[in-house]
Amino acid sequence: MKWLINFFTSSIGRKLIMSLTGLFLILFLVVHLAGNLQLLKDDGGASFNAYAYFMTTNPLISTIAWGNYFFILLHAFLGLVIWYKNRAAKGSKYAVRSNAEVTWASKNMALLGTLILAFIFIHMGDFWFKMKFTDQLAMISVEGLDHQVKDLYSQVSHTFSNPLMVAAYVVGLATLAFHLWHGFQSAFQSLGINHPKYSPIIKGLGKAYAVIVPLLYAVIPLYYFFVMK
Repeated sequence: MKWLINFFTSSIGRKLIMSLTGLFLILFLVVHLAGNLQLLKDDGGASFNAYAYFMTTNPLISTIAWGNYFFILLHAFLGLVIWYKNRAAKGSKYAVRSNAEVTWASKNMALLGTLILAFIFIHMGDFWFKMKFTDQLAMISVEGLDHQVKDLYSQVSHTFSNPLMVAAYVVGLATLAFHLWHGFQSAFQSLGINHPKYSPIIKGLGKAYAVIVPLLYAVIPLYYFFVMK
């Protein structure tokens, strides 16, 4: 077991875990987006409230969710460890190899990741925490269910009527886009998937993902503020 511990605490091991957790979170973003886009349905929030109830009460989903929270914290922690060790090894300035593609995002992944983590805490505090651990949300009936559920839809509508919260979400999602711009392809590269034939495809998909997914997330607060207000 010692060799396993040594591997996962080594530079290569840390980068491997960073890549695997990053790819898992990339997949999670798509699944989460699919559910959140139900907020755009013109049904008074029925579909979204049913979805929110299922996601917070299904035992399998709840187990996966707690694993997801762990991966978020692990990814953030390892990102800071890697940044700190690179900084210590290369001097007071964070640097990348001169033969690598140097972008603003690639040079500031630790900063972007820290800002995203703060954004996640704000997001979960306003929705997930109130849904799971408080009685602040009203109980309503939803068609297709034989019991009442918490009205998370109204909380979303209330939050996105606040221009400061909408601005915070737009900034947070723009930060996520920059993080993904470099992080998507970097995850594959760290796993050794770096081939002249496939790398340009992965790079193109990564950039498309980095733009489209955060943009679709941002549509929701902007829609509620400018259209549903």
